[in-house]
Amino acid sequence: MANMKYWLWLSQRKGLGGGVLGRVLERFGSPEGAFFAAPEEFRQIEGMTQAGVQSLEDKSMAEVEATFRRCDRLGIRLITLQDARYPERLSAIYQPPLVLYCKGRAIPFDDQVVIGVVGTRRATEYGCRVARTLSRALTRQGAVVVSGLAQGVDASAVYGALREGGPVVSVLACGLDVGYPRENRRLYEAVAQQGLLISEYPPGTAPLGTHFPVRNRIISGLSVGVVAVESPRHGGTLHTVNHALEQGREVFAVPGPWDSPYSEGTNRLIQEGAAKLILGAEDVLCEFRDQFPGALAPPKRRLPHWEGQRERQSRGGQCASRRAVRAVPAPSGTSHEKIGKEVDIPEELAYIDWKECSSTLTDDQRTVLLALRDTLLRVDDLVEHTQMEARRILAALTILQIQGYVAEESGKRFRAAVRWKME
Repeated sequence: MANMKYWLWLSQRKGLGGGVLGRVLERFGSPEGAFFAAPEEFRQIEGMTQAGVQSLEDKSMAEVEATFRRCDRLGIRLITLQDARYPERLSAIYQPPLVLYCKGRAIPFDDQVVIGVVGTRRATEYGCRVARTLSRALTRQGAVVVSGLAQGVDASAVYGALREGGPVVSVLACGLDVGYPRENRRLYEAVAQQGLLISEYPPGTAPLGTHFPVRNRIISGLSVGVVAVESPRHGGTLHTVNHALEQGREVFAVPGPWDSPYSEGTNRLIQEGAAKLILGAEDVLCEFRDQFPGALAPPKRRLPHWEGQRERQSRGGQCASRRAVRAVPAPSGTSHEKIGKEVDIPEELAYIDWKECSSTLTDDQRTVLLALRDTLLRVDDLVEHTQMEARRILAALTILQIQGYVAEESGKRFRAAVRWKME
């Protein structure tokens, strides 16, 4: 803790952009060395401004102590650049974050095939569908999907990975307690429960526009490959792609309609040779099977027109941000539909193997699912019945809905969407 406070202190200094922060570390060897350095030493660093010197001269630890307290209260872990838990591939990028704020499951990034799935927040139905089905297929094969949490492609990619039951990583451009965008709050809670939320910004930090391009270097930095699903000619997606190319990552792109402005960016990446054209998840994963032996499931026969062809036929091709979780917003300019289970629930509910099913659920999810057996309950009823906090119940409900075990009925009532026999 004593050493970590200096990392936090240095990470919170202002006016140290453009590589100056890295040169400070290089000159003094550690944040602690910088903390005790003399002001005249700061001025000798290339690119150092007067504002940077003044920031480094501020030795107050009040902000650091406040950050420690807030993280402890919110259940946020801190990982510094020198920590053994810090992802090695992220530490090797230009200007890696000094501190990572993490909430959720620990993920061994360096041992996993981590794939960034990115795209425009103003995604079309096609873009959302591809992001969802691609993420499901990647997760099913054993890869870990990393994205943001914005509407459109990000939300669809995260939803797809959660729907498959695997871990997923969302990198935020704000403090982990801010939960931006607000419309995706339940998806945020689901990632915190089943995956991992990451930010380089301390709790309470607002999602400023300048944070997003900087955040994107973390998405690509954590990944071995990045897939651009849908992007106009100019946009944040291409920032991530540029970071990936600079970091030496594999870059892939999904082809789109030639006359769609939302696919112009991705189509040009393919045309210019900056990205490999993909038609399914295996086109991505085949690049990494030799590098990560045993990490991925054996390749499956390619299905026609994407892995999601049958899914589209049975589900009507709805965008993930319009389905499955009420709090996942529709793309800009589309209506918001009521969402429950992804397919119509027949009167005769399917039986599941409870032992197998329950082994994949958390204690909270099992408790909530059991409480909904053969009954309809509101969240307040579940609070009374289970004696759990509403926040935990909502997070469990979100995951259970995504995985198809729970459906929402009128009046914000929930019920089990499957049946099982207790042995």
